Amino acid sequence: MRQKTRNVATCLLIIGVVAALYAPAFGNPFSDYDDDYYVTENPHVRAGLSWQTVSWAFSSGENANWHPLTWISHELDVELFGMRPGGHHATSVLLHALNAVLLFALVLLATGRFGPSLLLALLFGIHPINVESAAWVAERKNVLSTFFFFLTLGAYGWYVRRPSSRRYAAVLLFFACSLMSKPMLVTLPFVLLLLDYWPLERIRDKNSFLSRIREKLPLFALSFVSCVITYEVQRAGHAFHPATQFPLSVRLENAILAYAVYLWRAVWPAGLAVFYPHPGRNISGLQIGISVCALSLITLFIALKRQRKYLLMGWLWFLGTMIPVIGIVQVGDQAMADRYAYIPLIGVFLAILFLLADYLPALKLPKIVIGGLAATVLMAYSFASVRQIGYWSSSEDLWTHALAVTANNSLAHRKLGWDRLSSGDPEGALEHFRWAAEISPNDPTNHVNLGLCLDGNHEREAAIAEFRKAITLTCDPEQLASAYTDLGVDLDRSGHAAEARDSYNHALQFNPRMFNTYFDRGLLFEKQGQLDLAIQDYQRAVQLQPSIQGYLQLSHALQQLNRVPEAQLYYEKARRLAGEPQVRQ
Repeated sequence: MRQKTRNVATCLLIIGVVAALYAPAFGNPFSDYDDDYYVTENPHVRAGLSWQTVSWAFSSGENANWHPLTWISHELDVELFGMRPGGHHATSVLLHALNAVLLFALVLLATGRFGPSLLLALLFGIHPINVESAAWVAERKNVLSTFFFFLTLGAYGWYVRRPSSRRYAAVLLFFACSLMSKPMLVTLPFVLLLLDYWPLERIRDKNSFLSRIREKLPLFALSFVSCVITYEVQRAGHAFHPATQFPLSVRLENAILAYAVYLWRAVWPAGLAVFYPHPGRNISGLQIGISVCALSLITLFIALKRQRKYLLMGWLWFLGTMIPVIGIVQVGDQAMADRYAYIPLIGVFLAILFLLADYLPALKLPKIVIGGLAATVLMAYSFASVRQIGYWSSSEDLWTHALAVTANNSLAHRKLGWDRLSSGDPEGALEHFRWAAEISPNDPTNHVNLGLCLDGNHEREAAIAEFRKAITLTCDPEQLASAYTDLGVDLDRSGHAAEARDSYNHALQFNPRMFNTYFDRGLLFEKQGQLDLAIQDYQRAVQLQPSIQGYLQLSHALQQLNRVPEAQLYYEKARRLAGEPQVRQ
């Protein structure tokens, strides 16, 4: 009974420590990095939780991902907290704290060793590299999938104690939930094999190993299905980079370097950033050589300590769970990401802590000294985490810090450009957009942003040149539709009506659901006196996206044709829309 009370108190302690550490995050706003796609500008999420939005969550491949449970968690947050960011942050922090508690409970149950289990959970809960996962609303998928990951491990331990189809079904269910939160965890069946090796000791020879593999075939099948779905969704969302941009040799070099950097930052978490630009072909032979030597020496040390099974288990946990995101299949422009280390580094932390727990007694240090050293390390990481959480307090802080600790970060310049623009500093915005385009001249988004900023400064010819450049750099239908629309607006304003109309037509060929393109083409038709065509475009625009401006412009065009009752109808719709709350508050 005393042991049970101790364990419950320890769980409450872990939750309290994590909550206290992340308390500043509750006052942070939504970030300008993907929080708009996931929450603030996503109409399905902003509508809250309903049968319609749940159905959308399961059918959507938005943002080149299929993670319905993540969408549902965001919808539930909107239902509970509206668009107040503090509630959304609280949910992510709560999940992170529960993950730390589950980690403690699972390791304690599997090994019976209280000290290393507690330190592992605290290290996981407070380490600065995990701030990105817990303090960034858009990374809900990471903490949520990990929550189900740990529940899967718990269900597996329950199954191992007394195998039955009912208990195995629980393993499958939690694993499916994890994959429906984030597909990175397709490696979970391999993790279970590692647990069979240590600490469950279910693998003793070749026959038992093959038996354990057969036992997990349904789980491997789930992983395979998830891989197929993820590939198709990301292919449809144009998330993959062409091999010409990142050839296999470059991806392998970056993967080797990334493995080494993750290990270094597990020990010395300095220079953490929200985005690390991919170095491309700029990785030096010295960097690769040092990385290969470090990884080889660690592997050799583990081979020499074969009796310490937790070393091999933890090392393979790290190497294996990182494979889906190490960059061999390149998705996005990042070289690596702190959020990718959320689960993999557990293996490293576990191996180090259990090794220390085995060897420290031989030094015969007083317990107060050992406790003091552990407390010092945890406090140091806590202070670093508080500082890291603070960078999420504003877009300017987040991206200014990213520029300070990384090189050639065009995304940081791009984000700071928009931040400067929104704060009324067009000159500062133009400088950042120029830097972004100079660093990544083959990124069409940088040229579109620069064009929009130039247009705002009434440099229309220069803006048109940037939009044309963006069009030559992409095959993505969404990007092409957007660039052609922006080009059409500037061509229209510059008096090139025929070219503007062609540009709008091209945009709608690539994306026939661009409501703003219909609206802009409608304005062009109305100026040319082609009111029937203008009305058709305005009607299509408000069908796709009801807006006050769209209804008013449609009403105005109808009035010019003396279609007064229809004009009045749309005018009333505009008035009603203006008086309706747009989001839950």
